[in-house]
Amino acid sequence: MIVRYDPIFLKKLKNADVRIRKSFKKQLEGFIKDPNSPQLHNHSLRNQWKGHRSINVTNDWRAVYTEKIEGVNKIAYFVAIGTHKELYK
Repeated sequence: MIVRYDPIFLKKLKNADVRIRKSFKKQLEGFIKDPNSPQLHNHSLRNQWKGHRSINVTNDWRAVYTEKIEGVNKIAYFVAIGTHKELYK
């Protein structure tokens, strides 16, 4: 799986605490190996995030992405990162 990032996602990640950045990096490594690992709690979203999926970054932080197909490649396009409350309020 190929991973890409929305510029807004990268800006938010850059401004996040170093622990959040490290945790995202660790979770992303696991995501690339096995997107359905139970540790990620990967699940589809609804309402305003319909068509997107979410993985756990920490106990409270989530990363939201959408899946796209380009040719024969599956792309995970990360669009948002934040606390559960920030993303789903």
